[in-house]
Amino acid sequence: MQAGNVAKLNEQLQSDPVLAPGHTYGSIEEKINTIPLPLTKRASKGWVLGFSIAFALLMLLFYSLGVLFARGLGVWGINNPVYWGFAIINFVWWIGIGHAGTLISAILLLMQQNWRNSINRLAEAMTLFAVACAGLMPIVHMGRPWLFYWLVPYPNTMAMWPQFRSPLAWDVFAVSTYATVSLLFWLIGLVPDFAKMRDRATDRTTKILFNILSLGWRNSSRHWHRYEMAYLLLAGLSTPLVLSVHSIISLDFSVSIVPGWHMTLFPPYFVAGAVFAGFAMVLTLVIPIRKFYKLEDFVTMKHIENCCKVMLATGMIVFYGYMMELFFGWYSAHDVEFFLINNRFFGPYAWAFWALMLCNGVAPQLMWFKPLRRNLPLVWILSLVVGVGMWLERFVIVVMSLHRDYLPTSWDAYTPTFWDISLYVGTFGLFFSLMFLFIRFLPMINIFEMQLLRHDQKHQVEGGFGASEEA
Repeated sequence: MQAGNVAKLNEQLQSDPVLAPGHTYGSIEEKINTIPLPLTKRASKGWVLGFSIAFALLMLLFYSLGVLFARGLGVWGINNPVYWGFAIINFVWWIGIGHAGTLISAILLLMQQNWRNSINRLAEAMTLFAVACAGLMPIVHMGRPWLFYWLVPYPNTMAMWPQFRSPLAWDVFAVSTYATVSLLFWLIGLVPDFAKMRDRATDRTTKILFNILSLGWRNSSRHWHRYEMAYLLLAGLSTPLVLSVHSIISLDFSVSIVPGWHMTLFPPYFVAGAVFAGFAMVLTLVIPIRKFYKLEDFVTMKHIENCCKVMLATGMIVFYGYMMELFFGWYSAHDVEFFLINNRFFGPYAWAFWALMLCNGVAPQLMWFKPLRRNLPLVWILSLVVGVGMWLERFVIVVMSLHRDYLPTSWDAYTPTFWDISLYVGTFGLFFSLMFLFIRFLPMINIFEMQLLRHDQKHQVEGGFGASEEA
């Protein structure tokens, strides 16, 4: 019986592993530690080319911000009644991108899903960089961004306080808390690997730097105990943030009386859409990085397939939300709601609505089929399609609900200007510049968790199965 179980487990590990067989603890550390290069070594030509493109887009962001601050919000395409344009669309889209990192790192950790180990650190970094891009948008949208601190309830002589009944004020607390906890979670997870990089450093400056970052880590049992306790506590704090952050953002819309926004469905619908978009971005990043750095042994097809399954599940929830939006509009029997549905189907922005349904409703259905989930070029294209579709969803929600309101005399078309588009494209420069620097200087895969995974696999194969049965 024991031999049969071990043979079955061996077959499973060989056919669908989360870590390719044949690795030792030393080979895992050596492979992952050769990706981040010290300052004394030159990066590869591919990395230099990618970072140069990202840095050029970052300069475009700075230039767009300079023009915006010098000339004001009039350079954008916003008007009356479309007061919310690209800035809020991009804010909701970018904050959603970061949700996959918290889900992979925190929720899957609490659920003891070991397939997260290869991609959790990259997803955590993606969360931080996406939140940085998202946090920029509402600040520049304020009109007077240098007064953003008025949203914080600090003691002041002007007696001006935030309106705590407004979800816009709660956005500040939700996003700042989310960013803080995500940063701490990411840094705590890096501490053991900082110590490994400290021990491998050859020059004194690098050794001192990583010694500070590793917080004096000595690999003692006391340090491991405190590390695991802190890591689990932060995972527990991060888990409700996955639900709270995008739920609060959805309340920016649903507490209003604007047709198409006033729905209790929005909080769960926004959370599912955020996870959907976040996993699409994870696959968009992981697939080319896996190929470029030859990480097929660590990021296996099981990781790709599991990400596809999560995308399929959350995509079905999102598509259900689309159907319920249409059902609510029909069932309300209200003229304005009927008009909104007709405007989405046949109005001037109908192309965005139908493209949205194609990207987020039809395209993800290909992931039902295992051979297609294992087709990397197709999965990468689908992840890009979903990313575009989730941006179009925000465009449809914001613009199509505002540009034709209750009074036909106040209708107006929304057309983004060059500065709207350049600011959005520039945020990609910020995101990818930070991502390239992260890959260049820090281990993108958690070394000790991969070694622990190797230990668990070895224990299971060499008798852990029998030992557990005897126990």
